Amino acid sequence: MRRTHDRKQMASKEDIRSSRRLHRRTLRPDQIATAGASIARHGTAWAGTVSPGTAATFAVYVGVAFEPPTMPLIEALHDAGHRVLLPVCEPGRQLSWVYWTPSTIFVRSAYAPIDEPEGERLESRVIAGTAGIFMPATAVDRDGNRIGQGGGYYDRLLHGLDAAGQRPPTIAVVYDDDLLPSGSIPAEAFDRPVREVLTPSGVVRLDGPADMD
Repeated sequence: MRRTHDRKQMASKEDIRSSRRLHRRTLRPDQIATAGASIARHGTAWAGTVSPGTAATFAVYVGVAFEPPTMPLIEALHDAGHRVLLPVCEPGRQLSWVYWTPSTIFVRSAYAPIDEPEGERLESRVIAGTAGIFMPATAVDRDGNRIGQGGGYYDRLLHGLDAAGQRPPTIAVVYDDDLLPSGSIPAEAFDRPVREVLTPSGVVRLDGPADMD
């Protein structure tokens, strides 16, 4: 039987986002730290599969508060010989990018409640030349539909990359129980689905259409 999704029965994106944020706030510091170490291990292994045998550049983000920690991943990628680009919020919900090193200084963003790296800012077209993108999410369903933080920064980034046919392999980072069943997340025309998810338990290949990225 063909599966259909009744959107009237689906929770809204904002409801799902709020629910996942509330759940994340129940995590203990040791659980968050353990998740960060596992994400670093599995994420570095994934980087090796998309760029085998060579040092490469990866776009990552800094997980804050109760988000899955990504600083261990950033440091592990650097230790493996890769370069890391971190995002900076710009006007118009756009991103610029700064290369990270262990000596990078962070300052408060002018546009979001986060700290961002200081350094030379590069336009988002630099991402087309990366080996992969680790992107934030509050939830992803098994169709590849993703809920971010609500700003639309990454959907805009991926839209531009997709339009040019230049999107690198893309993987969303979530906790294990942020990966929801198919049909859980309402998809809109502007949304850019993902094909893989990185969780503390490992990399999950999703069930979405083959041409989603």
